[in-house]
Amino acid sequence: MIDFKKKIEEDEQQGEQVAPSNNQNNLLLNRRNKRISTYTIVIIVLVIIFAGRVLMSSISANDWFNNEIFNNFKHLIPSTDRSLAGEKNDRINVLLLGIGGPGHDGSYLTDTIILLSLKPSSRQVALISIPRDLVTPVNNWEKINTIDAYAEVKYPGQGGKITAQTIGKLLHIPIQYYARVDFGGFVKIINQLGGIRVNVVNTLDDYQYPIIGQEKNPDYAARYEHLHISKGPQSMDGSVALEYVRSRHAAGIEGSDFARARRQQLILEAVRNKLFSAQTLLNPIIITKVIKELNKNVSTNLNVWEILKIWNLFKNVNHKQIITKVLSNAPNNFLVAGVGQNGAYILTPRSGNFKNIVNFVQNIFSTNLNTSSLTGPTISDQASVVVLNGTWISGLASKNAVLLEQAKFKVLNITNALSRDNRQTTVYDLTYGKRKKSLAILEKITGARESFQQPAWLSKYKKEATTTNIININSSTPQKINSQQVNIYPNFVVVLGTSADQAK
Repeated sequence: MIDFKKKIEEDEQQGEQVAPSNNQNNLLLNRRNKRISTYTIVIIVLVIIFAGRVLMSSISANDWFNNEIFNNFKHLIPSTDRSLAGEKNDRINVLLLGIGGPGHDGSYLTDTIILLSLKPSSRQVALISIPRDLVTPVNNWEKINTIDAYAEVKYPGQGGKITAQTIGKLLHIPIQYYARVDFGGFVKIINQLGGIRVNVVNTLDDYQYPIIGQEKNPDYAARYEHLHISKGPQSMDGSVALEYVRSRHAAGIEGSDFARARRQQLILEAVRNKLFSAQTLLNPIIITKVIKELNKNVSTNLNVWEILKIWNLFKNVNHKQIITKVLSNAPNNFLVAGVGQNGAYILTPRSGNFKNIVNFVQNIFSTNLNTSSLTGPTISDQASVVVLNGTWISGLASKNAVLLEQAKFKVLNITNALSRDNRQTTVYDLTYGKRKKSLAILEKITGARESFQQPAWLSKYKKEATTTNIININSSTPQKINSQQVNIYPNFVVVLGTSADQAK
C-alpha cells in the first residue's frame, strides 16, 4: 500500500514533476470499456442528495404540502458569521468522485473525477474534469483513478477524503470537501422520476456497446450489441440514459470523448429539468424515493449547514458564471496520450510536468488566464484524410480523427486497416508533395512517418473510395455521402500504429 503523504513529499517539487516514459508503468485494473460513467450523478449530488438529508430528517411526506415547509429550512441556514472552509480565501473546492460501487469490478476506482471550485465574492463556479487515465507521481505513476481504491484497502471508508487530499497536493490547492457517489441507484433514480426527455443532437450508432456480464464471453462478438439512438427529442428511462452516457465507440463524431462529455451534459440538464419540474416537486412520494436512492450511494464530509450555505450562496448563478473545462489530449489542452507498460491507454502532461496544469487550476477564475501557448497548429487548405486503425487499441481512430478535425482537416472516413499489428504510424501522401504544410501538421499530430512506397491495397482503396459511401464526420450529424456524386479522393491516408498514442 502506498504511503500517499510520503510519496507526495518525495515526488512533488512545486509542480515540476517529470512525466514517465510510455513504457515505465504497470497500470491497475484498466477497464475502460466495462464501467458506466457517473458524471451525471456527481454533478446533481450537491443539488438533491444533501437537500434530501434535510428533508428526510425534518419533513415527512405528509407535511410536503404544508405552508410551513420552508420554515423547516430556515433554522438550518447558518448565520453570516459562520464561514465555509475556504470562504475567507474566496475559493471553496469540492472534489466530486464517481465510482462503480459494490457489485462492480474495480468498485472503488474513480471513473469520474471533477473539481468543483466556487468563488463566493463573484458567485462564479468552475467545473474541471480530470480524466481517470491521467497518471501522476503520487501513486508511482499509476492512473489517478486508483488512489481511492488503494486508500480504501488500507483505510476503509476514507477513500474519498484521502483522494481529495492527494489531488489537492498534486494541484497545490486545498480541497476542503469531497462527495463520492456510486452509480448503483442511477437507473432507479431516473425511473423514479418517470424517465427523462433528452434532445439528442446527433444520431448515435455504437456497434461495440459492451453487454454487462458478457465481458469475458469466449465468443468475442457476443460481448457487444448495436446501440442506436436517433437524433431529436427522445424519452429515456434509466437504462437508456446510462447507455447514452456510457457509449465510447460510436461511429463518426459521436465516437470521441468530447462528444461523450456533451452527451453527459445533456443527461444532466434533462435530469435537472425533470427534478425541478412541478410534476416532481409537488409529488412527495417521488421525492422521497429519489432521496432514499441517493442517500444509499453517497459519502461526503459536507455537513448539512455547509450544503445549505453553498446552496444559498450560489443558487442564483447563471450560465455565464459557470466555467467548464476538461483536461484532455486535444491540441490546445494540457495532456498527451500514450501507452503504458502493459499496453493500456494513459494520459501524461504535454509539457512533461504538472506546472502548467497547476497554474491553470489555481487561476481558473482569472480573466487573464492564457492557454494560447498550448494551441496546436491548423491547416488552411482543407486537406482531406482517411484514418485507418492499424492497431487493436479500441477507439484510436476516432480519437485521432477528432484531433485532425480540430486542426481543420476534412476527415472522410475512419475504419480499421487490413493489418492490426502496426507499431509505427504511416501516412501515404496522395498529393505527391503538393500539400507539404498539411502533411507536416498531420505527421506532428499522429506521429506518422511518410511512406514513399505505396502498397497494392492502397491503389484498390483509392479506387473504392470513388465508388462506395464515405462517412463525413465533419457535419453536425454523421451523414453518408455517395462518393460517385462528389467524386472525391483523399489527400492523405493514415494507417495508425501504436505510435499514434504517443504523439505530442
